[in-house]
Amino acid sequence: MKTSTYTQPDYYNIDDLLSEEHKLIRQSVQAFMNKEVKPIIEDYAQRSAFPEHLVKPFGALGIYGPTTPVEYGGGGLDYISYGIMMQEVERVDSGMRSMASVQGSLVMFPIFKYGSEEQKNAYLPKLASGELLGCFGLTEPDHGSNPAGMTTTLKDMGDHYLLNGAKMWITNSPKADIAVVWAKDEEGRIKGVIVERGMEGFTTPEIHNKWSLRASITGELVFDNVKIPKKNVLPKADGLSGPLKCLDSARYGIAWGALGAAMECYDIAKNYAMERIQFGKPIASFQLTQKKLAEMLTEITKAQLLVWRLGMLKNEGKASTGQVSMAKRNNVDMALKVAREARQILGGMGITGEYPIMRHMMNLESVVTYEGTHDIHLLITGHDITGINAFK
Repeated sequence: MKTSTYTQPDYYNIDDLLSEEHKLIRQSVQAFMNKEVKPIIEDYAQRSAFPEHLVKPFGALGIYGPTTPVEYGGGGLDYISYGIMMQEVERVDSGMRSMASVQGSLVMFPIFKYGSEEQKNAYLPKLASGELLGCFGLTEPDHGSNPAGMTTTLKDMGDHYLLNGAKMWITNSPKADIAVVWAKDEEGRIKGVIVERGMEGFTTPEIHNKWSLRASITGELVFDNVKIPKKNVLPKADGLSGPLKCLDSARYGIAWGALGAAMECYDIAKNYAMERIQFGKPIASFQLTQKKLAEMLTEITKAQLLVWRLGMLKNEGKASTGQVSMAKRNNVDMALKVAREARQILGGMGITGEYPIMRHMMNLESVVTYEGTHDIHLLITGHDITGINAFK
């Protein structure tokens, strides 16, 4: 794949708002992604293969659960640091960011927030290091945007629970060692349980023939009378708010990650436009190309300011679900548009694997849908504005 010297867009000097630690984290993750992932990711995506060998190196770099306290194996970092990490990972590939988001925000976060001390000590350090790979089971074949309608059940059998049902579109599931799964108990309350690979009746069939997130491994979770020890139930999770809080954390990371994909597409398009000669001069000299580049940079700059402010609110414990939804929706939509414009600037070369533009476009078609669709996030904001729930 043809590579260019990446220069991060920073039209409003947003780096001035970052600490030296933030910049060092960005430099470290960027260097790792450029060296270990960028040279191989196109091949893995073309083959629809998951680069499983990267799971532990991601852990060694501290990409999983960086905001988790140090005593549980995390980095003890702030939310700006987490966002910057996701930005740099997704700058190279959305599938790799998905793997990291699921591990940190959807597996480690619920165990840390809702788990017992025994569960935290047993799972979090191994998840942080990449020794264990996790997945998150909420979405079902018939219940995507309406998780409250889930039909997966958890039945109390005295000394254990029985788990029955199925989950769909689960990142990491075919390779996961554990799954944080959400199910309804006999009273209809939603509970979280930790399901371990090897439990009888637990299978994780892979989903094939994806056009998007091809370097990410996706599958189902199927539960056929799976015996769940009572010590595997998350004791502090009760109701739908549990999984939704996890999604808030992951959506925050997506808002930063999609920005990274947009930055990469813009940088490639700008460099290509400066070098590509047509009608005797670089296509960057034409008004329509300059219009595209100027509009792309404007939207990227707005998105940078949006996630920086959201990160500060997260650090202060003030970020609302609606604010997270606004950032996720805006930044993924922006990234899709930037990728499409970049593809046009590259012309026919934009569809080849020599550049990552088309891969980013295809990946972002999944990102705009998962963890809350484009329209669902709009309605979350609408609910905030009006106080009226449009879902009912």
